[in-house]
Amino acid sequence: MAGWQSGYAAACKAVYSGSIPDSASIVYMNKKTILVTGVAGFIGSATAQSLLKEGYTVIGVDNLNDYYDVYLKLNRLKTLNNFPSFSFIELDIADKKKLKEVFANYLPNIVINLAAQAGVRYSIENPYAYLDSNLTGFFNVLENVKNFETERLVFASSSSVYGKSIETPYKTDGKTDNPISLYAATKKSNEVMAFAYSTLCKIPIIGLRFFTVYGPMGRPDMAYYKFTNMIANNEEITIYNEGKMSRDMTYIDDIVSGITSCLKFNKFTNNPYYEIFNLGNNTPISTWKLLNFIESYLNLKANYKFEASNIEVKETWADISNSIRHLKYEPKVDFEKGMTNFLEWYKSYAK
Repeated sequence: MAGWQSGYAAACKAVYSGSIPDSASIVYMNKKTILVTGVAGFIGSATAQSLLKEGYTVIGVDNLNDYYDVYLKLNRLKTLNNFPSFSFIELDIADKKKLKEVFANYLPNIVINLAAQAGVRYSIENPYAYLDSNLTGFFNVLENVKNFETERLVFASSSSVYGKSIETPYKTDGKTDNPISLYAATKKSNEVMAFAYSTLCKIPIIGLRFFTVYGPMGRPDMAYYKFTNMIANNEEITIYNEGKMSRDMTYIDDIVSGITSCLKFNKFTNNPYYEIFNLGNNTPISTWKLLNFIESYLNLKANYKFEASNIEVKETWADISNSIRHLKYEPKVDFEKGMTNFLEWYKSYAK
């Protein structure tokens, strides 16, 4: 190993020599503690709840930004606050000092990074939000994982890294060099950064490429939620590229199952410390099937217009063979059941 590499690797494994942990951290040192970033988000809150039910101690952080309804985020946190082993800290992972304090105080054994500025289309309107959260914020997470010798990092990537790939279903070893949005570019950057840290610092890191995640308490900016809301309120929907698109819609419970399976995964094959998995449903759903299902459930007809878009891919479709083999990942909720669950929740939430 070259001198600079051995020096860097040694530095990566050096014990953090900052302030002495406070009394709160001493309590948490005696049991498995997991830090979940983006804990008020759709996937973050569902993941945290699953971990709490399994007996883990969960430290959750979130900046509670107003990209979408903050009230929905607070409702998710309300559920988590019912668990005595849950603690919440409001902070932005782009804040280097405050994030370091959380690591110093709680010394998490495992980090699940789900914090990110989401949304493909919003990245055109507000690109700096993506640089702050998805790049600077993720870098801060990596640095703290390194300095505090965290046992493992699991982080959210995205199916968007595949760009307009025509090779379907998408395989994890397929081409991901041509992102077509800034959001996708930041997610690809996360994967590259994580690979470097895992290799040089010998930190086990697992990246998960999520495919269209949906379900109760989901994100209002997602198509399934927007279509439902706009049909219910007799608003005109914009359908891109004449609706000639499909998405591998994956129910939230299945995604959470895939995330928690990563805590026990140890058979790294790509690299001794790094692995990427697809978490999808392996069943693309067309725009029209989604729209017609919502219309039928609500017993209402959609009003819509067409609009062209060059940042919408034609199809997403996950090859989940590696996830099945190595994570024992098994999507159990089909589209009809999952959408019915969401629509039933929507009816009660929208009242």
